[in-house]
Amino acid sequence: MATASEADKKLAGGHVELEIDKLFRATVKLKGSDLHLKVDRPPYVRVDGTLRPMNRDPVGAEEMVRLCMPLLDKRTRPIFEETGGADFAYTMPVDGETWRFRVNVLKQMGHVGMVARRVNNWIPDFASLHLPPGIEDLCKFDQGMILLAGVTGSGKSTTIASMLNWINHHYRKHILTLEDPIEFVFQEDKCLINQREIGLDVVNFEIGMKHAVREDPDVIMLGEMRDRESFSTALQAAETGHLVFGTIHASTGPSTIGRILDLFPEGMHGAIRSALAFNMRGIVAQKLLPSIKEGVGRVPAAEIMIFTPSVRKAILEGQDENLPDLVRMSEQDGMQDFTKSLKDLVDAELIDRAVALEVAPNVEALKMALQGIDISQPGIL
Repeated sequence: MATASEADKKLAGGHVELEIDKLFRATVKLKGSDLHLKVDRPPYVRVDGTLRPMNRDPVGAEEMVRLCMPLLDKRTRPIFEETGGADFAYTMPVDGETWRFRVNVLKQMGHVGMVARRVNNWIPDFASLHLPPGIEDLCKFDQGMILLAGVTGSGKSTTIASMLNWINHHYRKHILTLEDPIEFVFQEDKCLINQREIGLDVVNFEIGMKHAVREDPDVIMLGEMRDRESFSTALQAAETGHLVFGTIHASTGPSTIGRILDLFPEGMHGAIRSALAFNMRGIVAQKLLPSIKEGVGRVPAAEIMIFTPSVRKAILEGQDENLPDLVRMSEQDGMQDFTKSLKDLVDAELIDRAVALEVAPNVEALKMALQGIDISQPGIL
């Protein structure tokens, strides 16, 4: 395994200079969100949602090993060798600032490869993220669960970080995060914040949650809900008086209910519906879209489903098909569907009308909304 020479070590803050750092620096300077490395292809950087090749030769197999393998340490290298992939955070200085990357080193078709997500070294607020006002209200609960839904790269982690930082600036609470790996590093304001990284600070998620109940948290952030065990653990934490934040892969707020139920056998669905109805506080679904406003890269279209009495009743009675209409017609309760979000973004000249129509779940509804028709009224759609 290639290693950095002693002469290259101890840059800013003791950072060990690696050959791959040149590519990370280029990613930062290009304002890229992701760096992709694949054998026999040049490095690719995702800028404003589009993958673009760097102006250099393709990366050969030997160079790929030289670039990627020094990133692995005693903990992550065995994971990579045994499973074919390893996730970890990497921190390095760029022009006097410290930047973090969420890195995945992987194997594909017998070769080493890598994908790294650049994490902003500051946590943006709701206004700079162009998030709707209803997001703030979700941060004011003392207990329950709040989920961020969306595909990979839809901005879920950034929105959760912004929500936790809002709590940090407004309440005196203990925030505990369990992350794999840690992305945003919080600067404590009013809150006491402990961030634990799976594999580094605690062996695994299950043990981390066993510890959590003895660590007096008010707010817990658990990252992605991938399976039945992680969701059950998060739900139990919400039931016992904590405010729990997590992410899940689902396309909309209403469809998240079905996604959660799919994690459990059918015989448990009644109990899960009851637990959701009484403990879930809200679901925010996001899509990141390219912006047409100068200086703004991408903006989130956001759907917010608040668990009002009407939403709880529909979930308890298994009437999930009614949820989209409840979201659409409950703007006064802080809710909004993707149609309203897209209309607001077009009206604010943040996204192009053609892009909004392309991604709209209901194109005709969006066309009506853009014409000034109030589609939140019963019987309009």
